[in-house]
Amino acid sequence: MSAASLRARYVNNSIATASPHQLLVMLYDRLALDLERGHTAMAAGDREQASAQLQHAQEIILELQASLRVDIWDGGPRLSALYAWLLSELIRANTKGDLRRVADCRKIVEPLRDAWTEAAASLATSPA
Repeated sequence: MSAASLRARYVNNSIATASPHQLLVMLYDRLALDLERGHTAMAAGDREQASAQLQHAQEIILELQASLRVDIWDGGPRLSALYAWLLSELIRANTKGDLRRVADCRKIVEPLRDAWTEAAASLATSPA
């Protein structure tokens, strides 16, 4: 078995066995990575790679928005609006090659990722 197929198997197993809060953290981790890679590629003038990364980031945001249950959490509508803003900014950044917009999205996503990571760790250590 090749290293790539072993890695794919590991990732698939990690996803299949992750709790909902761990999955959320995984999505945020990948979103932050996509934004970092997209920013780096755009800064280097590689529009094709930047576009691929930013489009993947948009897919993650759409997934996060679709899974958000705004009816059971009072912060849900605000988070949904934030997701809509992020999506809009990334589309504009990708279309116009705008590094500032990508950087602005990173400034929002990275603290959110850190907060969800902390919350997930708290849930993992709390008694059932």
